[in-house]
Amino acid sequence: MNHDRLLIIDDESGFRNYVRRVGEASGFEVFATGDSRVFKEYTRSWHPSVIMIDLQMPGSDGIELLRDLADAKSEARVLIASGVDLKILDTAERLAAEHGLVISGTLHKPFSASDLRETLERLREIDGPLLAGALDHAIRSDNLLLEYQPKIDCKTGQVYGVEALVRWQHPTRGTLPPDQFISLAEHSGLIRDLTKWVLNAATRQAMEWRREGLPIELAVNLSALDLQDIKLPDFIAASCEAAGLSPGLVTLEVTETAVMGDPVQTMDVLTRLRLKGFHLSIDDFGTGYSSLVQLRKMPFSELKIDKSFVIEMKRNQDCHVIVKAVIGLGQELGLSVVAEGVETADVFEAVRKMGVDAVQGYFIGRPARADRIEEIVRTRSVGTP
Repeated sequence: MNHDRLLIIDDESGFRNYVRRVGEASGFEVFATGDSRVFKEYTRSWHPSVIMIDLQMPGSDGIELLRDLADAKSEARVLIASGVDLKILDTAERLAAEHGLVISGTLHKPFSASDLRETLERLREIDGPLLAGALDHAIRSDNLLLEYQPKIDCKTGQVYGVEALVRWQHPTRGTLPPDQFISLAEHSGLIRDLTKWVLNAATRQAMEWRREGLPIELAVNLSALDLQDIKLPDFIAASCEAAGLSPGLVTLEVTETAVMGDPVQTMDVLTRLRLKGFHLSIDDFGTGYSSLVQLRKMPFSELKIDKSFVIEMKRNQDCHVIVKAVIGLGQELGLSVVAEGVETADVFEAVRKMGVDAVQGYFIGRPARADRIEEIVRTRSVGTP
């Protein structure tokens, strides 16, 4: 039986058929309807893995349907597709998350078949004991790889560091990005083994670059569950020592939501990491409700503005105001500020003029394998005044 099931509710029959074709081509079993009563019945009886909801429909709007999904305790991944104003779309996404639904993003109509296909392929299920076992095997047998996304110093215009991003070389699904298996690693208890693999591989590679004359700084992401391991600071320090890499060249990135689990133990772990010389970055800043509290309590040295604000700042005045305010906040607190999601020259120039310290995004460079980083570092630069 196919466990990749896509349930669609939209009042436009042409759109339903369009999504059905793309969904089936992406490997989904698909059911589409414009009737909210049929939708609710299939939500409970058909057990979809992904649900696509339009916000504007006669009779029952998408907000009501999201509330119904929450009441039904749906575990499906929810994708909101609508042509409403982007601010309403963003608010609906946040509301759904507050309801406890698994929100996998939004698509603003009209969108291309390639964008839809890419989104649906990202949402293909990979859960279950068998695949958890496959991930465990991949970690133990090195069937993982790292790609590195460059970061540019806005003062010099030069690449100064990279963020390490893990990929799973899956035997049947191909190369999988982290958002398709990190939750699996967390739920199956494999996240610490995965983090250790990434740290060991990334620190060795960073030291290899430095031996080749590339003074590259390294950023590595930590999971919320990693922060509950009181031995984590010792392990990371030992990993750097084994590679010969100074802790001062390593930034450990944690999301603001990750530091909310056990604040006392998290503060213990993060403070010990800072004492050992590591830099700490609060990632995806602005997407949680306790950002300012975390900045006051935790020993961060860097702030990364969430890409959702940066990507939209040229089209959305609210996002522009938020980005400018966050940069000013970081400067006042003595933090290095990084803008992620910089995809165009206009956005780069805008955040640079606002005083951001560094940028990351497709305009600077997409994630690349280690053997391409030397070329990127030596040839990629962005002009500065």
